[in-house]
Amino acid sequence: MFSESTGDALAASTREAMWVLLQIAAPPLLALLAIGLVVSVFQALTQIQEASLAFLPKLVATGAVLLLMGPFMTGVLRAYTEGLFDRIIAIGGAG
Repeated sequence: MFSESTGDALAASTREAMWVLLQIAAPPLLALLAIGLVVSVFQALTQIQEASLAFLPKLVATGAVLLLMGPFMTGVLRAYTEGLFDRIIAIGGAG
């Protein structure tokens, strides 16, 4: 069903998709991890167990990271999509 070049292109696309996923998901997740750690330490030190104290800083940090990193994330997705379309055209033209 798949030729050898199709299988190689599919593997390369999958590997590149995983890299793009890591580039896009890492900044918000790392920000959430850092904020969560700081809030947890603060709650442990002060013995304040308020749910909104844990939620609101994470919400604000996620919004800030998405606003700051949005152009970078869009550029990564656009480059991946262009490369994927070029690969699709190359596979279609090879057969």
